Amino acid sequence: MICEYILRDGRRLGTRRASSIDTAFVDQLFEKLLFKEVDGKKIERRTTVNHAMKTARTAWNTISRAHPGLFPPRNPFERMGLQSNSRETPHATFPELVAFRAKAIEMGYSSLASGALIGWELLQREAHIFIRFTTEHYRPPSRPDHVYVINYKTSTGSWEPLFNAKGKALYPLLIAELDAMKELRPTGGLMLRRDGSSLPWFGKGEMLTQVQRISKKIILAAGLRPELTFTSFGRHGGTTEASASGLTETQLMKKGQWSSTKAMANYLHDDEEAKQDAQMKRIKRRARQARQAKGK
Repeated sequence: MICEYILRDGRRLGTRRASSIDTAFVDQLFEKLLFKEVDGKKIERRTTVNHAMKTARTAWNTISRAHPGLFPPRNPFERMGLQSNSRETPHATFPELVAFRAKAIEMGYSSLASGALIGWELLQREAHIFIRFTTEHYRPPSRPDHVYVINYKTSTGSWEPLFNAKGKALYPLLIAELDAMKELRPTGGLMLRRDGSSLPWFGKGEMLTQVQRISKKIILAAGLRPELTFTSFGRHGGTTEASASGLTETQLMKKGQWSSTKAMANYLHDDEEAKQDAQMKRIKRRARQARQAKGK
C-alpha cells in the first residue's frame, strides 16, 4: 500500500530514497491513505493503514540495524500515535450466513459462498481462505480425511479432521463443495479463485479489495444488515457460534489457532443465547445442590 502510493509527480513512493522520507511526510501519507473511495463514498480503513504503518516501521528498523548508515537514524514511522478502530467487527448469525451464501450463488459468486462457509466452520481469516489455501491442503493422498488450516499470521497450521471416528462427515456441505472445487483444479494451485475468470481474488500487495467490495454488494442484495462484511461470516461469526455451542476455551483456542485468550477474545462477541445458557447452568446447579442438601 505504501510503496504503490502515487506521488504528485506521478512516481511511486517506493521509488524514493528513504532519506527523503521524514515524519511530516509520513503523517501526511497516513491521512491520505486513511480513507478510500468506494462507489463514490469515502470509507475509513484505519485497521489496514495502521497495519501498513507498523509494517513499514518494522522494515525500517530491520534494515537500519542490518546496514548502519544506510538509513537516517530516526525512523519516521516511530511514535505515530496510531489509534485503533474502536468499532467492534459485527458478527453474523447462522441464518445470515445461509442467506448470504444463497444470494452469492444466485449472483454467480459461488466461490465467495464457499469461502464464507470455510471461514465459519474452520474459523479462518480472509487471507487464509483466498491467499494461502491450496489444493494440496485439502484431502491430499497422505491425509485423505483432513484439511490443513493455515495460520496466516504465523505461517504455521494444523490438520483438521473432516470425519469422526465412525467415518461420519463433520462438515458434509463444506466437503461436498470443496470436493467439487478440487476436481476443477487438476494442476493444483489456489482452491478459491474468482468466478468466471479463475484469477486470484487478491490483487497487488495481496489486498482482498474485490472480496470486500463484492461481498458488500451481496449483503445489500440479500437484504442483510449493511454493517456486515465478509469477515462477519467467517472467523467472527463462527467463533461466536462455537462459543455459544459450548466449546471449552481450550477447544476454541486449538480450533482457531490462537496463542492466548486475549487474542481470542477479539472474536468472541456479545451473545444473548450464550449468556442465558450460562445462567441457566448456574440455576440448575443450585437446584441440584439444594436437592442433595435435602437428601442428607
